[in-house]
Amino acid sequence: MTTSPQNNPTLDKNSLSGLTSLSQWGLILIEGADAQAFLQNQLTNSVMGLEPTSPRQLAQTPAAVRLVGYCNSKGRLLASAWLASYRSAITDDLIFALFISKDIAAYLAKRLSMYVLRSKVTVKDVSDQWVISGYYSNTQQISELNLKEEDFGLCLPKVLLDGQSYSRILLAHHSSQSKSNLDEYVLMQWNSLEVLSAIPRIVLATQEKFVPQMINFESVAGVDFKKGCYPGQEIVARSQYRGAIKRRLQLAYLEGCFDADLFAPGVELYQESDPTQPAGMVVLSAPNPQIANRIDFQIECKLEVLEFGEIRLGSIDGPVLKIDSLPYPFLEI
Repeated sequence: MTTSPQNNPTLDKNSLSGLTSLSQWGLILIEGADAQAFLQNQLTNSVMGLEPTSPRQLAQTPAAVRLVGYCNSKGRLLASAWLASYRSAITDDLIFALFISKDIAAYLAKRLSMYVLRSKVTVKDVSDQWVISGYYSNTQQISELNLKEEDFGLCLPKVLLDGQSYSRILLAHHSSQSKSNLDEYVLMQWNSLEVLSAIPRIVLATQEKFVPQMINFESVAGVDFKKGCYPGQEIVARSQYRGAIKRRLQLAYLEGCFDADLFAPGVELYQESDPTQPAGMVVLSAPNPQIANRIDFQIECKLEVLEFGEIRLGSIDGPVLKIDSLPYPFLEI
């Protein structure tokens, strides 16, 4: 059975699609005559050439949707987001939408606004005025969603799970037109798919922890090494071309009943070869809805610890993580 996102019935656990509100996601809108050039100078990925999406349409292709990062001067990620541009149904002007972790949306909007200066740009965190929802499906009906003219929507990369290829979309509806509609099981499935995609998302607990390559950001098309300058660009480029990448994002899992605090982003990892120093940290995690008492993780860790003994969660005496394979190769330049 394929559920209809318009009616949003509760997902049957044998179903392969569903819709739920995502309270952990927020939205930043950037508008103005200079918005494209402004974002080009701020983000890790190129904004030039981004194909605008027409009203009532989803941004679907890589040419219309881009993963972007925003770094500090030391090349550490302050934020990650999914970016698309849309034609206003009223003025035909371009509106740039950043789908981002809600706990850092206000911070990023304020920081970007600091650099607007005399540019014709407005940056607004509208997370409290818009309802963000996630829809996933293993069918092609994802392309048939009926959006209102004022809605925003974009497709995320597909995730292969148990032989099924799952499409995923993020939707933004103005709160005056749509109410939050939480489905706990669908949310669990959505979060699991996000973790298993191995595409990282920066949250408050992991701000300024990673140079993009430390969490495979360049390997999931989040960095354009041919674009012009942006904050931290020299450090990001140097890390790539000098082969100085000694830490990477990995998929891992844990089986059994443990303290839920251990699963939070930012929890540190340890390895017995150097028990006094953290070997990495949790990037994202989610319960696996198909396997009882299993938690899937995105972790960032030193490459060398993968070769020496066990990686433990939270402390040198914590539970042992089992490393899983990534669904993509590392980018080679």
